[in-house]
Amino acid sequence: MNIFLKDNKKNQIYHWEFLISDINETKSFNPYCYTDDYYAVFKQIIVSLLINEKIVLLDADFSPTEVAHLTGVSELGAFTKPLIENQLQKIQNLDDLIQKLNGSHPQWAITLFTSGTTGIPKKVSHDFSSITRHVKKSSRQKNCTWGFAYHPTHMAGLQVFLQALLNGNTIIRLFGLDTQDICEEIKTCHITHISATPTFYKLLIAIGGQYSSVIRVSSGGEKQNPKLFEDIQSLFPNAKITNIYASTEVGALFASENDIFSVKAAFVDQVKFVENELWVHHSLMGETENNSDEWYPSGDMVEIISNDPIQFRFVNRKNEMINVGGYKVNPHEVEEAIMNIEGISQVRVFAKSNSVLGNIVCCEVMVTRQNITEADIREYLQSKIQEFKIPRIISFVDAISTTRTGKLIRS
Repeated sequence: MNIFLKDNKKNQIYHWEFLISDINETKSFNPYCYTDDYYAVFKQIIVSLLINEKIVLLDADFSPTEVAHLTGVSELGAFTKPLIENQLQKIQNLDDLIQKLNGSHPQWAITLFTSGTTGIPKKVSHDFSSITRHVKKSSRQKNCTWGFAYHPTHMAGLQVFLQALLNGNTIIRLFGLDTQDICEEIKTCHITHISATPTFYKLLIAIGGQYSSVIRVSSGGEKQNPKLFEDIQSLFPNAKITNIYASTEVGALFASENDIFSVKAAFVDQVKFVENELWVHHSLMGETENNSDEWYPSGDMVEIISNDPIQFRFVNRKNEMINVGGYKVNPHEVEEAIMNIEGISQVRVFAKSNSVLGNIVCCEVMVTRQNITEADIREYLQSKIQEFKIPRIISFVDAISTTRTGKLIRS
């Protein structure tokens, strides 16, 4: 049988045949999934679907105190229960597994937690219909090899996993590997599909090279720009590139081949813009703590390009703007300006508290040329952006700080 999961971080390869045997031998189930083992996470989700039981995904790096706060449960192990007779029907083969997984799951729900660039994680629950809204299932999807570049317990990783799972695809773990190892896995495993954050692709761009096996690339979770699309296309010359807008609360909602999104006719009455912030109707959302509200403010600020049809471009997260003495700084604008300097491979712009101005703009920079100086960067920016937007503190680093899901940390 083909490979189900290759996890070089754990030095493990799991074939579909092993997974099916492992599922058939399962004797118990715990609705709380709290592990750093990708295979264990995937298996637990599959079993929950097969027995039609709800499941809660928890980040393995949540502390016991965080887990207790988020779930209200202090001892997760106490919830492990033996499966009753015939609760888990025997799986005959891969086709049988996929057929059962694609069936009805009326009681099933999956709960996960937001992990944005700022703020405390919030609980969101989805049923099978909403979580698989954009999963494509066809004969064309059968021979895909997915580069898995997300955390498995978050929305983006979950959607890649379900896309691969429901088509019997191979998953190659890329998340958490060194950049050189990621490049090697893409080549040697002949990965055909990758979904990742712009930050992930920027790291590959810094190394260079081309990956001809990849035919589909999707990018999401952070603001895009035209230059990044060009650079990604150079990395993957045979790939169709898609820009995805998704959130834990909504799942995947918009897709585009550039940085401009269009609202499809089916969604016209379910999205709106309030003072240039995207709001989403509750009918498109999973179950949240504010589920009684008809509309949900996404926190994403947009630039309206056209009203008929409705087209827009994402500008930034509402809570990412940096207030410098009353002036508002968009960190994405500063990052894009700095990234145009030859020899800079990655940058993170963020705020630091200041007793006089409230905040000052700071940045971390990764370089491919060691002779780049702070003075070089500031001199370049003088002619590109306003003075108050130029970082006061510039740090040269070997790695950029990211969240659990691979996005840049803003706070």
